[in-house]
Amino acid sequence: MIRNALCAALLGAICGSVHAQSVVGTAGLLTDAAGRVLYTFDKDSTGKSACYDQCAALWPPFVAAADARATGEHTLVTRSDGSRQWAVRGKPLYYYVGDSEAGQTTGDGRGGVWHVVRDSDKAPAEAGSYRPRDY
Repeated sequence: MIRNALCAALLGAICGSVHAQSVVGTAGLLTDAAGRVLYTFDKDSTGKSACYDQCAALWPPFVAAADARATGEHTLVTRSDGSRQWAVRGKPLYYYVGDSEAGQTTGDGRGGVWHVVRDSDKAPAEAGSYRPRDY
């Protein structure tokens, strides 16, 4: 019960405070403006999230403000609750609650289905990392 409340509070804090587009950080990882690493989920389909409930408690979506506009590779997907989530080339973006500070990538490779997004020009090649074409 306490764990669920803690997860809900963390999810609310993350989702309520982040409304900017993602950026490429110094290590070549796609992050939010505060440097928190963003992930993609293999079970998502283009333009549609498959991560809800318990999944979203561990992998909070990178939400977009109501007035956010898609630009270039940064797109928006609408979640089942009507909120909008940032995506890159249609792949929804998420945080991992296990990352406690900017730049951490402890969620990369989790379950074989979660991957950091890397800029192939700035980051070393690693199996499982998602690289949008021409990103």
